[in-house]
Amino acid sequence: MSGSLWLKVPGGNTLPAIPRPRRTARPAADPMDELVERFEGFAAAAVHPDEIAAILESDGMNDEHIRLTYGRHDSFALAEELYAKVPRSFPEPQSIPDPWKVSLTACLLRGVIFALPGLAYLLGAPLLEGPPDRLGLPAGTLTLLAGALIGWVWDQTLSHRAYSWLGLGDRAAAGRTLLAGAPAGALLGTAAALAVPGGPPFSYVFAAGQALYVGAATVLLVLGRERVLLAALGPMAAGALLTLAVDLPVPVRVTLLVVSLLAACALAVRELPVIEGVQALVRRVRDRTRARPGGGPVRWRTLRRAEEEYAPRGPRLADSVPYGVFGLGTGLLVLYAALGEVLAGGPAEAVAAPSAVALTLSMGPAEWLLHRFRSGSLAGLRAARSPRAFRRRMLVTLAGCLARYLVVLLALGVAGTLLWPGAPGLTGARVAALPLLGAVMWTGLLLQSFGAVRPAAIVCACAAFAQSLAVLTGLGQPRLVQLLVAGAAAAVLATLVCLLLGRATAHR
Repeated sequence: MSGSLWLKVPGGNTLPAIPRPRRTARPAADPMDELVERFEGFAAAAVHPDEIAAILESDGMNDEHIRLTYGRHDSFALAEELYAKVPRSFPEPQSIPDPWKVSLTACLLRGVIFALPGLAYLLGAPLLEGPPDRLGLPAGTLTLLAGALIGWVWDQTLSHRAYSWLGLGDRAAAGRTLLAGAPAGALLGTAAALAVPGGPPFSYVFAAGQALYVGAATVLLVLGRERVLLAALGPMAAGALLTLAVDLPVPVRVTLLVVSLLAACALAVRELPVIEGVQALVRRVRDRTRARPGGGPVRWRTLRRAEEEYAPRGPRLADSVPYGVFGLGTGLLVLYAALGEVLAGGPAEAVAAPSAVALTLSMGPAEWLLHRFRSGSLAGLRAARSPRAFRRRMLVTLAGCLARYLVVLLALGVAGTLLWPGAPGLTGARVAALPLLGAVMWTGLLLQSFGAVRPAAIVCACAAFAQSLAVLTGLGQPRLVQLLVAGAAAAVLATLVCLLLGRATAHR
């Protein structure tokens, strides 16, 4: 016990070494500098200190840790200091794919599909011969126009309802909608044609086939089967082009028409849930026949079952009606563009069929330019730094897309007039009316694509009503009336586009 408390090292000093500071040691780094380096990217892109505070808290830093480590009261005080130390630097967002990019070829294909059925009238022309009707038009024209107009209105309404189901991800419901709506539209189109008296007998048969084709084409186009529909129209289109060089016999003409019609209907039926639809109809009829009101004791029941409380609801029927009104208005405006002078008592030679064909063919480029506008407005949202800058970019994009569409439409109208045998010449009024009508249709479709279909439908319906009233009462010269009506409608729609689409919230 009297020995030394230190361990004796053999051959060495028994005193312990005195600890001295190292000569190479550096002062401890400031934790704040380390934090700045760590969160520099987040802090530079922040627009408010609260964003940095949220990031600090999500990183697990509580107020106690912040006080002990950084000497600040809480995360908000630390965030304010970080926000003050780091200069603002907003990096450009990463390039993301354009959701509105579509193929130009696909859009042009749809435009061709819209116009190809018009070649059927070349094949059926010999069967529609007869004395002119009471307006001086070729025999059967009013019969076919009535069926086509009603079919166009129904097609617009049905297409919107089916597209609404597809947007909800319910392809089966879209198929059931088309299964019920396409035959009903064919019956309505046929009934409208039969309601027009005085046509040749074959015109009613042709109108019935036209109504069936419209229903089948609606099914295939809504379900994205454009190429299939184009293949079905192949025999008819080839035969119509062949008639320009060779006079085909009537049986061959009828055969080509029937083959294309049956092909389109068969392909449409193949895409529809026919068996499921028939089974559902049988079940519904069976349930109604079994239900006997007044039989048995009265039982209390809830108005809505529990499983129906949270069942997904489909699109309302009332939401599809404005699309039909829009189709009616635009259909009448196109009709007056082709037959306005004749319907007002002018000669039959004044039929401007190339204008209607040009408007139909231009629907393909119009659809593509609508997508280009959506792409441009999306790019404007990313690049603009203020609402005024976005509005300016939107107007520039709008003017560019509309100008390109009108150039394409005018080129199609001029080419059609030059190639169409016996077409009336291009006067100043005709040249001015076609772009105005094109502006009405394109701006109306633009509003429709943004969900503002009701204003577009009201404007187009009012324009069609005004022009119909002028034709029926004989008020004014037809071309002048068309210029005034189309110009006023185009101005109103353009104003609506600027007011409704100039807000960034409309492009979400």
